[in-house]
Amino acid sequence: MTRPRATPATRTENAQSTEAAPGIKNTDRNTDGAHDLKDSDEGVTDEGVTDEGATDQGVTDRSPQAAPGDARARTRHPAPDTAPTPSLADLRHHLTTHLDPAARTWLDHALDEAAAHPGIHGPISVWELRLAEAGRRCGAAHADAARVLILDAARAGIDALTRVYFQGTADERRAVLHALPHLVSGPDALPLIEDALRTNDTRLLSAAVGPYTARHLTGHAWRHAVLKCLFTGVPVDHVADLPRRAAGDGELARMLGDYAAERTAAGRTVPEDLHRVLDLTESVPVTPAPVTDHPHGKES
Repeated sequence: MTRPRATPATRTENAQSTEAAPGIKNTDRNTDGAHDLKDSDEGVTDEGVTDEGATDQGVTDRSPQAAPGDARARTRHPAPDTAPTPSLADLRHHLTTHLDPAARTWLDHALDEAAAHPGIHGPISVWELRLAEAGRRCGAAHADAARVLILDAARAGIDALTRVYFQGTADERRAVLHALPHLVSGPDALPLIEDALRTNDTRLLSAAVGPYTARHLTGHAWRHAVLKCLFTGVPVDHVADLPRRAAGDGELARMLGDYAAERTAAGRTVPEDLHRVLDLTESVPVTPAPVTDHPHGKES
């Protein structure tokens, strides 16, 4: 998206706390989109995943010759730590606590502007300019959370979110993905998720496997998203609702086994995360209780 940018001399990232907002998981602090390795879903097939473009970074090899079903490989592994989605109030509290006074003042003003001029207005809306400034004003660790709050204040609908996603920077696209659980109730934003899953930008992939995807992505596409995480190195801890969706999924188990066998045959190590997900497929599926808001009881 073409828009005015401030000069590097006014950057304030170092003045902020570097503790990222809860539930906003980035694979690194790089914000220039340099991790967009290859804009395709090459390597994902109906039969499994090839390891084209895969890396061995961060991978441990417990038993190179052991297939996933082999007794040597069937020790249990810690379940992925998938944290619940933070509420908008949680994000606001975190930023209020961790931003310096100048950044808090800027964010308050940006949110007021977005609330006063919501939606899309002309070639670019004032709140879209604030999305571009968020990294410089709030610091890299807090920019995603600030952008999510601005999108919410602007009451960004699917048209506005789509425009920001496809015309914005990698940082702005990531913020749109983080905002989807808060702003879009149905599956209308799935094209944005599908686009993000076609990249090898690990930060976009991490945001694309969040709660919105857990709710709306079909089983076939979701399985390939999990495999995409495995061969690009995105931790499966970032996959929202993974224990529930993987439980009892025999097809996912088959695909994981095929991928592990391919890597073993090629002399490559098998990611530890693969075994963690494989353990989950052996658990009993649990149907979640419907969510209700009762004035005199707990949300179930």
